[in-house]
Amino acid sequence: MKSTKYAVQLLTVALLLFLGLNVVAQTTAEITFETMDHDFGKIKEDSGPANFNFNFKNTSKIPLVISNVSASCGCTTPEWSKEPVLPGKSGFVKVSYNPLNRPGSFNKTISVMANIPNGVQVLKISGEVLPKSLTVNEQYPIDLGKIRMLNNNLSFVRIKNDEKKTDSLKYINTSGAKVVIGFKGVPAHLVVKALPAVVEPNGTGYLVVTYDGTKVNDLGFQMARIYLTYNGEENYNFGVNVTATVEEDFSKLSQKDLQNAPIIDFNERVYDFKEVTEGKKVEYTFQIFNKGKSDLQIRSAKASCGCTVASPTSNVVKPGQSTDLKVVFDSTGKLGLQNKTITVISNDPNQSTSILRISGNVAKAQ
Repeated sequence: MKSTKYAVQLLTVALLLFLGLNVVAQTTAEITFETMDHDFGKIKEDSGPANFNFNFKNTSKIPLVISNVSASCGCTTPEWSKEPVLPGKSGFVKVSYNPLNRPGSFNKTISVMANIPNGVQVLKISGEVLPKSLTVNEQYPIDLGKIRMLNNNLSFVRIKNDEKKTDSLKYINTSGAKVVIGFKGVPAHLVVKALPAVVEPNGTGYLVVTYDGTKVNDLGFQMARIYLTYNGEENYNFGVNVTATVEEDFSKLSQKDLQNAPIIDFNERVYDFKEVTEGKKVEYTFQIFNKGKSDLQIRSAKASCGCTVASPTSNVVKPGQSTDLKVVFDSTGKLGLQNKTITVISNDPNQSTSILRISGNVAKAQ
């Protein structure tokens, strides 16, 4: 009798567990996509958005509800079946990828939130965007009258004072007629050529510049502006900037020379004057020390703007001695936060260029 009663109890528990599991199973739907990964292949940047429908079927016994669809970047715009999808019925998640201004390969994910196990299903799209063809104006954005260039700034970055470097800028003739290119205002340390000098309509060429560091009588940052002439006509509206930082060449120094070289140091490298009233001058004296074994030569001390003047007491500092570098900042016409630099160039082979700073706030006079 007891065994029969026990068997009935076990059967009741099993039935309740079965019914409970069935209820739980029915709280989540099942979504089955035809594919969860789509490769668009190669698409053109200017061909407009590329679209693909991720089709799915509700393979459960309860309605499937998609609550949201989000993409991993704003370049994809998803749409989806907004109404509940009944059991056995189909729906879609539409993905639109905009390739404009996005050349190159891409891999993106789309998260589908729904009443499914784990609450989310991740889809993937990929492909390669082929760059659009650029117009002449896009290829050569700098308008220099009869010709156009990619840019009109040629930087040699760093160059030794005993070397030469050559670089070039490409141009195209957009004037509709032949153009003879010439130059004005070329300094002695630059050699400039137009190859070819006579450019046919829609023809291209190169502005070739050779920078001769041996002919520069100064060290540090240098800038020159070369003016272009067309067919012999001078026009100072069109020019090219040529820049370089000229440095002393210490590569030929022996090991003994390096061991006995001067060593530059400063009491401070930054001076903060806190706040001054506009129109007043700020003065500060930096100290320059020579901690090396031979004379320290101050080649130059240049301020970043004309509002600041820097002048050393002496340009030669003996070993173990120091000199003063007086800096004067004129706040006239300057308001707000200020950050001026002083570039000190010396014959210290390990630190030929040193940067000092003077900063603070200029307040408007009451």
